[in-house]
Amino acid sequence: MSSSDIFLGETIGTAMLILLGGGVCAAVTLKASKARNAGWLAITFGWGFAVLTAVYISAPLSGAHLNPAVTLALAIKDNGIEWGDVPVYFAGELLGAMIGAALVWIAYYGQFHAHLTDKEIVGGPGAQATTAKAVEAQEKGAGPVLGVFSTGPEIRVAWQNVATEVIGTIVLILAVLTQGLNAGGDGLGILGGLITALVVVGIGLSLGGPTGYAINPARDLGPRIVHALLPLPNKGGSDWGYAWVPVVGPLLGAAIAAGLYNVAFV
Repeated sequence: MSSSDIFLGETIGTAMLILLGGGVCAAVTLKASKARNAGWLAITFGWGFAVLTAVYISAPLSGAHLNPAVTLALAIKDNGIEWGDVPVYFAGELLGAMIGAALVWIAYYGQFHAHLTDKEIVGGPGAQATTAKAVEAQEKGAGPVLGVFSTGPEIRVAWQNVATEVIGTIVLILAVLTQGLNAGGDGLGILGGLITALVVVGIGLSLGGPTGYAINPARDLGPRIVHALLPLPNKGGSDWGYAWVPVVGPLLGAAIAAGLYNVAFV
């Protein structure tokens, strides 16, 4: 794979991942969406299908890492990718995540406006009592639609939040390294894409509740940057005080999982 193939494949694939994954979060969250309040099952399966679609689109070009944690693990893995390719993967993944988040905003433009101008949601003169969750999110420095773009903890305990992301990422990376790789060992294969998508659903159902299961630094950081830049009314903060957790946790989990794979499976 050339550097241009890697960059293009990761950009397109990660954009598809965030478009469909962020899209299901928007559908469940925003006013005037037919899927509003569909719940956690809709989100977890939506993200699983997003992974499946993105992998199958980008695998022929870049191997469909779509996640800096996967890229790091494949660089640490014996006979994995070249370290010189890692920055190219990272750049494509971050750019793709930002593009995907912007596309979610475009697709749900009217719903974002309706949601963020509703006094019952954002508060203001004449507002009814805001929901407990909205009040709590604003107190934590997160705006009322930040969850469409990036993750946040239900209980903010830094070490536990990092540990949750580490544990979830270890599960993901071990599944990728043992079952998901293509014949060249440098990305996801056809069957591996399906397996990985199902694993992501399982992680969401079992381990996703405490932090929203980023398990992917680009998936969280790219859309968080877009949230900070977009001209959304009453959008609130982007919660940069938490932003390091879904970056450090998955990268640490990936390194642990790749090291364990090299010791136990090679």
